[in-house]
Amino acid sequence: MADYVIEKRVVISTDTTALAESVATRFLNRLAKCGADGALVHVSLTGGSMGSAVLAAAAANPRRDRVDWSRVHFWWSDERFVGREHPDRNEKQARDALLDALTIPAANVHHMPASDEGIDLEGGAARYAAELARFPQDDGTPWPSFDICFLGVGPDGHIASLFPDRPEILLTDEVAVAVRDSPKPPPERITLTRPVINGSRRVWLVLAGADKAAALGLALAGASYASVPAAGAKGRRRTIFFVDEAAASQVPPELIDQEY
Repeated sequence: MADYVIEKRVVISTDTTALAESVATRFLNRLAKCGADGALVHVSLTGGSMGSAVLAAAAANPRRDRVDWSRVHFWWSDERFVGREHPDRNEKQARDALLDALTIPAANVHHMPASDEGIDLEGGAARYAAELARFPQDDGTPWPSFDICFLGVGPDGHIASLFPDRPEILLTDEVAVAVRDSPKPPPERITLTRPVINGSRRVWLVLAGADKAAALGLALAGASYASVPAAGAKGRRRTIFFVDEAAASQVPPELIDQEY
C-alpha cells in the first residue's frame, strides 16, 4: 500500500459548478478573516478553467462585500508571456472573472510583465521578483508569504509553469524564472519557483475531471516532485486539494476532509 502524505487533505465536490462555488465561499471567508485585523492579505492566483470558475463564483457570491479589498494584494504563480490583452493571459482571465468587478486599488494587482510591455522574458521574470521583494517577510525573505496560493494541476502533474522533468522545478535560488519551450503552449512563460509557492501559508490546489485522477493520486502518494510537480506543493499551514468526484477516483478515504 502506498505511503500517503498525511498533511495533504482532499475536499470533494459533486461537479465543477459545486466545486467552484465551494472554493469561492471558503476563499471569501478566509479573506474576510485574514483581513479583519487590518493586515495586508496576499493571494497568488492561477489560470485555467477552474481558476477562472472559482473567481467568477466569488464575484457572484454575496460574501464578496464582506471583504476589505483595499487590504488584499493579488499576484500570479505563473503567466503566459503574450500581449497584455491576449485571451491566454491568466491576468486577463482573472480580471474578466473577478478583479474588474472589485473596488480595489490598481497598485494591489501585481501582474506579471507581458510581451508587449517593452521587456524580454528574462527581464520580465527579474522585474516580477523585484516587485515581490517590495513585500518581504519579517525574516527578510524577499517575497510575501501568500495567505492563499491557488494552483491548478495538469494531467501531467504540473503546477504553475513548473513542468515534469524540467530544470525550473528544481530551482531553489530564484524567485521568478523564465520558461522557454514549454511543453504546453504558449511556449514562453514566467513562473514562480517552488520555494516561493511553498512559502505560502495555505496552498489550495483546485482540479476537476477524470483526466486529473492519476496526477492527483501520484501527488497524494508522495511521488517525486521532479516528475510530478504537484507532489511537491505544500503550504506551511495547510495543503488542500479541492476536487470534483471525477478527479477523486484514486483518493483514499482517510485523506478526505469535508470539514475544512
